[in-house]
Amino acid sequence: QVQLVESGGGLVQAGGSLRLSCAASGRTFSTLAMGWFRQAAGKEREVVAAINWHGGNTYYARSVKGRFTISRDNAKNTVYLQMNSLKPEDTAVYYCAADSRGGLVLSGYDYWGQGTQVTVSS
Repeated sequence: QVQLVESGGGLVQAGGSLRLSCAASGRTFSTLAMGWFRQAAGKEREVVAAINWHGGNTYYARSVKGRFTISRDNAKNTVYLQMNSLKPEDTAVYYCAADSRGGLVLSGYDYWGQGTQVTVSS
């Protein structure tokens, strides 16, 4: 089992920045693929970014590419999502996810956090 706890969400004005963190426990973090997803009100959950077990491969949704950066610190069992140039359409609940496959995983994650709200005001 893997437990994931997100933090760092909040209210920010358009153009601002936030950094989300996701602390993992319960399994060797350095073997896990990690991802960030989001779900806006009335919409389906979508993948935002993903990173493989050693951090060498990353994926970004087209809507966030160039603005968001996913990274991980295996020594701290933590994955981050740096979000810059935020837009109102980035408003959503953001979820951290982990998968035992370890590679660059875009769907079918094994473990999920509880989510953290990000609200971007115009």
